[in-house]
Formats: sequence, C-alpha cells, structure tokens
Amino acid sequence: MATKLSEVIVGTFAQLRYEPTPKRIRASVGGNAVVDTLHAWLVWEPKRITPVYAVPEEEMLVELRPAGAPATDVPEVAVRLSAGAPQSFDPRTGFGRHTAAGEPLDVVTGTTAVPGAAFRPDDPDLAGYVVLDFAAFEWREDDEEILAHPRDPFHRVDIRASSQGVTASLDGVTLASTNSAQLLYETLLPVRYYFPPEDVRLDLMEESAKQTACAYKGKASYWTYPGSEGGKDIAWSYKRPLRDAAQIHGLVSFFNERLDVTVDGVLQPRPVTPWSRPQDRRE
Repeated sequence: MATKLSEVIVGTFAQLRYEPTPKRIRASVGGNAVVDTLHAWLVWEPKRITPVYAVPEEEMLVELRPAGAPATDVPEVAVRLSAGAPQSFDPRTGFGRHTAAGEPLDVVTGTTAVPGAAFRPDDPDLAGYVVLDFAAFEWREDDEEILAHPRDPFHRVDIRASSQGVTASLDGVTLASTNSAQLLYETLLPVRYYFPPEDVRLDLMEESAKQTACAYKGKASYWTYPGSEGGKDIAWSYKRPLRDAAQIHGLVSFFNERLDVTVDGVLQPRPVTPWSRPQDRRE
C-alpha cells in the first residue's frame, strides 16, 4: 500500500524527534559565546511544528545550573496545519512549555544569566545533549544569521513564475490583479500568490505596524485594508528577503484564507490554516 509522506510527517508530531545537522552552529548572548559546535542536532519536542537546536553539553562555553521556579505561565498556541491534522504548537508557544520529560536549566555567562534557556531531555537517545531556547540567543549557521527558528531539513520553499490571471478581492473590492504572479510553494502550507506592487491597489491600503520573521523568507512588513472588518494585516511583503526567496523581493501577498482568490477566473477554496479566522473559513 502506498504511503502519503505528508501524513507520515504530520503523524510524528506527537513524538520526540531529532535529526543531526552537519552545519557549524554558534550561539551567543550579550556578546558572550554560548556554544560553537559541529555536532548539533535539531530537536522537535512532542507537538512542536518547528525545531530548536540541541548541542553537546560538553561543548557548552557557559555554565548550566538547575533552573529556579519552573515556568508555569507560558501560554500554549495550539494550531492545525490542515484539516484533519492533530493540534500542535507553533513558535508562538514559548520554549518554557516543554512537552517532553527533562530538566529545565539556566544558562549563566560571565555577565548574563538567562533563566530556563536550556533543557536537558530525559531520553536515552538524546543523552549528553541540551536543547537551547532559540529566542534567548543570537544564532549563526556557519557564518549566516538565522531568523525565527532553525530551518527544518524536511521543509522547503519553491517559487515559480506564472502567467495565469490571478486576482485577490475582499468584500467585492479587487485589491490585486496580475498575469505576472510568483507562486510560492511551502511544505504543508497553501500556495501563496505574490503580486508585483504595480498590480496591487496599495492606494486602498495602509501600512501596518506588524512585522514578522520567517526562517525561510526573511522579515515581513504588513498592510491593512481599512475598507473591511477582515482587512487587518491582510497583506505582506519581504523588502529584504533571504537569498533563497529572492524572487519575491518587494512583491505583495495576501492571506488567501481571508479573502477571495481567483486563478484564470476560477474561485479558489479558502485554505484552513493557523492564519484562518473562523468566519472566513469556506471548506
């Protein structure tokens, strides 16, 4: 019987998972080196969608101490990547919400203490390794800065040019229309349609204060369409995308979960993702 690989990947979310990486992994805080290793692993705690780095404890350049009071106020942000997928945690669920057995640790440098920024898993396959809070440190893979979270080696982004007619509209108002879209395909996520800015009604929208970071694409800025209740932070653009996403430099995309997208005149179903609003779902 054939196996659908996406179902295998999603089916492992409830497990503690790891994968070695050959990259040189470096972390620092407050100007102090925390680790510099060629023996890092990527670790996904149960229910986690994105990985964090685990490093050999013997290669840590700082002191590890048992954490003080364990974190009890870290909110869980439960999401489903798709209809039928199990509930999981995205990066908005803080590091302190551990779903595997183990010991929280404080990271102590000569000038800085970072409470609860390390975790020693109680698992024989991870013996000798500690997991580090990505948000607590500055990270580099080899000589390149890493944003948001470590990249998942089983997750990829492909961008392809399209001459199909693509439109995006909200409450009957066309916000974008083009025959020169760039289509971004990302593992386990819906297709994103990126429009040249000259084909977008930016005159109808307002720049938003919201900004986000993606490990694969870079830092995004947002726009709001004030003419609709559902128009808040509806569109975004990567003004300085990472090298792997250079094709979408300066282009504008929309949450197709929240508005109407047509491709060659065919209305597309609204995908169900962590960015859907209940009232926008049309399954």
